[in-house]
Amino acid sequence: MKKVATIAGSDATGGGGLEADLKTFQEFGTFGLAAITSIVTLDPETGDHHLKKLPTEWIQEQLASIFAGPIDAVKTGLLPSEEIIHVAAKHLPKDIPLLVDPVIGGKGTKDFIQNEQVQALQKVLLPHALITTPNLREAGILAELGDLTSEKQMQQAAKKIALLGVKHVVIKGGARFDDKQTLDLHYDGRNFYRYPHPVIATPYNHGAGCTFAAAITAAIAKNYPLEQAIKLAIAFVQAAIASGEKINPYVGHVWHGAYTHGEKRLEYADEQ
Repeated sequence: MKKVATIAGSDATGGGGLEADLKTFQEFGTFGLAAITSIVTLDPETGDHHLKKLPTEWIQEQLASIFAGPIDAVKTGLLPSEEIIHVAAKHLPKDIPLLVDPVIGGKGTKDFIQNEQVQALQKVLLPHALITTPNLREAGILAELGDLTSEKQMQQAAKKIALLGVKHVVIKGGARFDDKQTLDLHYDGRNFYRYPHPVIATPYNHGAGCTFAAAITAAIAKNYPLEQAIKLAIAFVQAAIASGEKINPYVGHVWHGAYTHGEKRLEYADEQ
């Protein structure tokens, strides 16, 4: 069985972060391992989210545990400080595929371009990555272009991010350009590949980005060609969004088992 690791924040409500990663890894038939960098909680009175970073020595111990045995692919998610990024980079094996999902907290783009966390992603982590999967906001920050408002600007951002050393840039379009159709764009250093697909009108889509990146990571671990991995990840996330579930009065999450009809597994087993 292929083994896939995530180095990411924990989402206490279960929709994103390493919870989304581990659920996705299992749906792909891979064994997931995890190092927690931070914990994101939700205030039940207001719906506000709060982030608590874990001490770096705790993160180091988790990373040592993960890499005590062979790993087939690694995904990084929320690495909320420059110091944590350096710790993660120091422990990453050099000979296995690395996908960097550059989760950058806060709002806006320009205020984050010179942020220490962003600069560490650019200089320390992305040069060692096989793939990175920023959304439009994250791509604008990493490329130092600000808000991206067109496909042409997505292409410009992908080229600038590729210059950081990452081999494949996959920018998630979301629904910011068009409320009917979204576009994911892959740049391999030479060519662009477009993946348009319908926007699913639902508020219950929390965790979609983490799930998309985790799906690509698991598929790569299972030796899927990258183009096939991206297509499968899109189909997986589309199904997850379409079956999104309201979790509490404030958030609704994608359902990671939708693509494989996970909700029916024990029903099927009981019939045997």
